Amino acid sequence: MTEPRNTDSWAAPVDAFHVGEVAEGARKGNVEGRKPTGPLQGFGRLWQKTYEVRMPGPTPEVVIATWKENFGQFWYPSNKFYAPAGGIAPGEVAVIGGGKGPTKVTSGVRVIYADERSWSYMTPEGHPWAAIITFSAHEGDDGATVARIHLLVRANDPLYEMSFKLYTSKLEDKIWNHTLTQVASHFGVAEPRIESSVVLIDRKRQWNQVSNLWKNSAVRTLLHRDR
Repeated sequence: MTEPRNTDSWAAPVDAFHVGEVAEGARKGNVEGRKPTGPLQGFGRLWQKTYEVRMPGPTPEVVIATWKENFGQFWYPSNKFYAPAGGIAPGEVAVIGGGKGPTKVTSGVRVIYADERSWSYMTPEGHPWAAIITFSAHEGDDGATVARIHLLVRANDPLYEMSFKLYTSKLEDKIWNHTLTQVASHFGVAEPRIESSVVLIDRKRQWNQVSNLWKNSAVRTLLHRDR
């Protein structure tokens, strides 16, 4: 049996996140030792969100390489991305911080896949989302490069689900629209046009995951238990 050609692009499965060397100021208490949580482990309704922007000129490989190197700079201004020492590479864990005041939260993401044209994050327990988030670039029909962000996501617990309906779904849209605008602007696109779609995949809430509340990173951050 032959192995897939992209075996090296996948991170090895783990039972828990382990944070390596990160920048000063990163709080890893909501990340270290947490289990990976994809959409199957979340509580809320399952959503698919996609955001795209077209850019004439750069190749998909150049876009992804630049995006990986400057992810924190392209991200939403109120959020902080503490890149791992190994960069965005399979198995690396980054610490993140976002929001202000009572909505402030620290958490992280693990790179589960990365190659020259894409990479994917998975979230840990307690993160607002139980999600897989994929960043990619490909050639469009007109020859322009299309940068894409694709989310398969559930709110992690009932509190996050309530917040999703009231506030954070729209904030998520702002975050990724801002990110793609910054990426396109970096490559000289004067007025980037972001196209997006939202699809409800599963209307059911997974009440067997209600205990995710105990790991809620927003609550732990508010109580200063994220160090």
